[in-house]
Amino acid sequence: MVVALLDQFLALFDGDPGVRKVADDPVLSAELLLLFRMILADGEVAESEMQAFRRICRESFGIAETSIDGVIEYLNDFGYETSGSQAIAMFRDLDVERRRLLAQHMAEIAKADEHLAENEVRLLRRTLDLLGISPVDLVRV
Repeated sequence: MVVALLDQFLALFDGDPGVRKVADDPVLSAELLLLFRMILADGEVAESEMQAFRRICRESFGIAETSIDGVIEYLNDFGYETSGSQAIAMFRDLDVERRRLLAQHMAEIAKADEHLAENEVRLLRRTLDLLGISPVDLVRV
């Protein structure tokens, strides 16, 4: 309880810690933008896709549930400045495991609504090509 109170106090003066974490990490911002673009790839925002996005934010990146709406707002406000190609370019020099993690997260989002739309498949295939990851490697993991 004391920690939560301290977090609220810091948020008042220093901004939301989850949003700061995303804003201060260009690679994390790029990944979340790509995940958000995967949500939008089929033209619909399914609740299951948003749940998957929230779970990835919490479990993989340590973003508190209370910060996720602020993170989404941040991505909406500043994401238009970054193209998908620019976001993917940030991953090219990272190790293969980190690139594979991005691909796994994108696949999780695409499959979350139990329907793979053609645009989702196309976006995932293009991302895998740009990251130098074989679809076979993604399935193995």
